[in-house]
Amino acid sequence: MNQALLAQLNDTERLLWHETDPTRLANLDEDATAELHDRIRRARNKHTGQYRREASARVAETRARGAARARNTRNAARAEAFEVALSRVSRRLSQLSRQAAAEQRAERIAAAKANHGAGPAGVAAGVQAESAPPDTGVARRHRKTTGGTKRDASSQSAGARRQARRDDR
Repeated sequence: MNQALLAQLNDTERLLWHETDPTRLANLDEDATAELHDRIRRARNKHTGQYRREASARVAETRARGAARARNTRNAARAEAFEVALSRVSRRLSQLSRQAAAEQRAERIAAAKANHGAGPAGVAAGVQAESAPPDTGVARRHRKTTGGTKRDASSQSAGARRQARRDDR
């Protein structure tokens, strides 16, 4: 990193920036990296906001964006330093997330292979549940419950309305 950019940071900000060193990031687990990512993002947003607010205020007095930018380089340098730090931490966090996802996938596949042929939960391998009706190969008829009765009546009346429209032609 450019030493001129780092010189723009105060001690606390410099310590936060140094936490994004690749050797330090390698020692962090996924949760610690996510927490660092949040802290870096907040610092980046803070300095970007300060840069934009100050630049927009100076545009009014200088009447030119280019002239306002020249007097606002310190805030721009701080925002740039934290943008670089955020990209480092984001890259490391994505690596750790991919690794965790691959491990979980492998665990699920191993568990599925261990229970091969077990079927749905609660059903032993090769044995149907006692409450399940035997498969006769015939489609089930719905029971005449309140919901079924209403659905049948609605379907029947919709058909009658359709036929009435045809008859009116």
